[in-house]
Amino acid sequence: MPSSRYMGRIDFLGSGNAFLPHGRMHALVLVDDCVLVDAPPTVLAQLRRCGTSPSVLKHVLITHWHADHTFGFPFLLLERKYISDPECEAVLNVHLRPGGRGLLGDLCRTGFPGSLEESLEESIAWSEAETGKLEETEWSFERFAVKHVEQTDPHGYELVHSSGFRFLHCGDSGPCEEIDDRARRCQVVLLEMGIPDFVESPHHHTPSDVVAFSERHPHTLVLVTHNYSSARGEEMGFPMPELPESVIQIEDGDSLLIDDDGSIFMKRKS
Repeated sequence: MPSSRYMGRIDFLGSGNAFLPHGRMHALVLVDDCVLVDAPPTVLAQLRRCGTSPSVLKHVLITHWHADHTFGFPFLLLERKYISDPECEAVLNVHLRPGGRGLLGDLCRTGFPGSLEESLEESIAWSEAETGKLEETEWSFERFAVKHVEQTDPHGYELVHSSGFRFLHCGDSGPCEEIDDRARRCQVVLLEMGIPDFVESPHHHTPSDVVAFSERHPHTLVLVTHNYSSARGEEMGFPMPELPESVIQIEDGDSLLIDDDGSIFMKRKS
């Protein structure tokens, strides 16, 4: 849980898109050390890097079915079963859309046949609720549809802290009215920026889309993840685009700290 100085903490364990740009792992958010948004293939390495045991996770929120957001799920269960929670004392609450239990179950059976049946049935509390309290945390959520590849059933999450602070995690999405409508009441918005401007796709934000969004919402802190570009300082791959100072292109290891008075502070990786 967050330190006594802060009432909330959001760690960005990864900031890259599906192609793992130089210096970035897959996009991944950890809230208060116990809530994950998605489970990418790199999830175990990311948790180890920040010193968080998979056994302390209480909730996983799934945004959509693409592999860079779900293929780490079997590894997460496997680690909990055999390494960090062999007595199966910790229940993992998995929040997802209808049909997701079957999809993730099939993924586990394909990856580790015969090994995870007990975990799938007894160690997970599956929830398809569109809103709810994240038990044993100070957060609640609302799930909302976004604009991405339709077959993946794409959604974002509006996370609301008990203090009233609102964090909008947009999943993977191109510009859409639902994000704009919710951004008006949120202090921080996390946008994906999966493609450069010369690629045309309605399913992702480009740098120009991000700039336009920040201009429409000047009082909102805009963070960029799922970045197509290489990390700062990397010489290979796509260079980071020039964005306004009001927009932060997060790096793996950055954190957002929410102070007791509601103020927010970005802690950049060293």
